[in-house]
Amino acid sequence: MNCIIIEDQPPAQRILKKYIEDIGSLHLTGVFSNAIPAMEFLKTESVDLIFLDIHLPKLSGIDFLKTISNQPHVILTTAFPDYALESYELNVVDYLLKPFSFQRFMKAVAKIPAQGQEKEYSESFPIEQPVRKEIFIKSGYELIRVIIEEINYIKSDADYTELYTTQKKYLTSEPLHYWLETLDQGQFARIHKSYIINTSKIDKISGNQVYLIDKTIIPIGRTYKDDFLNRYVK
Repeated sequence: MNCIIIEDQPPAQRILKKYIEDIGSLHLTGVFSNAIPAMEFLKTESVDLIFLDIHLPKLSGIDFLKTISNQPHVILTTAFPDYALESYELNVVDYLLKPFSFQRFMKAVAKIPAQGQEKEYSESFPIEQPVRKEIFIKSGYELIRVIIEEINYIKSDADYTELYTTQKKYLTSEPLHYWLETLDQGQFARIHKSYIINTSKIDKISGNQVYLIDKTIIPIGRTYKDDFLNRYVK
């Protein structure tokens, strides 16, 4: 199935490319930062599926959908939940709220009918809840509110984990795998048996070390390096 990406943010483009590569049935034939060159591409090339961002320069994803004829399958990708109802009326396959996991991506692609079947989707698709912006961690007898975006990294320390934010350090009794399951894996990556980092806090990568913007230097474990670089850096 030939597909294209229309997305103006390079990190989101990289994630979509990686997810597409991981599904053998998808073949990426083009990546566009705005909808206008994509419109020209569709005039001459056959495309089965479009991964379409809503907030684009010059022409929004919604307006783009209204202008094209013989619309291929479309999966919307956006950081905003406000357009779910309007996009459903435009007969899109699914509505992915950023950041989304590979499992959620696969679920959306699986909704596309087999070749030769009519282009009909379920009567509705779930409107996802906005991405969590905060969590509460247990510290002693207290529950402390932590802004997820302020987390720089998490370190395993024996039976505890240390959660480092831009303001302070918190000691929690949750194991490292709990944070992997709780935090969005599109943003947080395990790069060592003892470390999870917020990828938005990376300043640079040099050799087998990650330098965060708070000047922390974290090692990249050998068994985690390839997956980390392929998923977040390519």
